[in-house]
Amino acid sequence: MADSATHAQPSADGETRRDFLLYATTAVGVAGTGLALWPFVHSMNPAADTLALSTTDVDISAIQPGQAITVVWRGKPVFVRHRTPEEIATAQKEDGASDLRDKQTDASRVQKAEWLIVIGVCTHLGCVPLGQKSADPRGDFGGWFCPCHGSHYDTSGRIRKGPAPLNLPVPDYKFTSDTTIRIG
Repeated sequence: MADSATHAQPSADGETRRDFLLYATTAVGVAGTGLALWPFVHSMNPAADTLALSTTDVDISAIQPGQAITVVWRGKPVFVRHRTPEEIATAQKEDGASDLRDKQTDASRVQKAEWLIVIGVCTHLGCVPLGQKSADPRGDFGGWFCPCHGSHYDTSGRIRKGPAPLNLPVPDYKFTSDTTIRIG
C-alpha cells in the first residue's frame, strides 16, 4: 500500500499533475510549431512593391466631357470616361431594356453620373475592347466594341450584344477630391 501513496492522486476536480504536464507540453509545442511556420506563411504574402500597386490615384481634372483615358491598375487597363449628358441619358433610359444580359442599372455602376470607371477587359475572352479613342468603333450602343468576337457594350459598360456573358466590371474606387479618384 505504500506504493499507491507515491502515485499521483487525482485532485478534488479530477485533474492530476500528469494532465497539467500534458496540456502545458501541448501548448508549448503548438506555439513552437506556429512560430516555426510563420516565416513560410508570411513569404506567401504579396511583396511590398506589389502592395504599392494595389491602389492607383488618377487626376481627372483634364478630362473633358466625351473624353476617356486608360490607366493601369493591377496590370489591367481601367477605362475612365467623362460621360456627356447624352451618354448619361441614354444609359439611364436603357436601364430597363429587355436585352440586358447582366441586369444592372446605370446608377448601381457609377458614383457620380458623369464619371464611368470600368475595368477594360472583355468578359468573353479577356480582350481589350475598342472605344477609348474618338476614332475607335464604339459598337451599336455607343460604349465599347470588342472586335475579336463582336461584343458590344453600352455607355454604362453593360453587355448588350455578342458572346460576352457579363458587363465590364466596376473596380472599387472612390473620389478623394473633385479632381482625383483612387482605384483600389
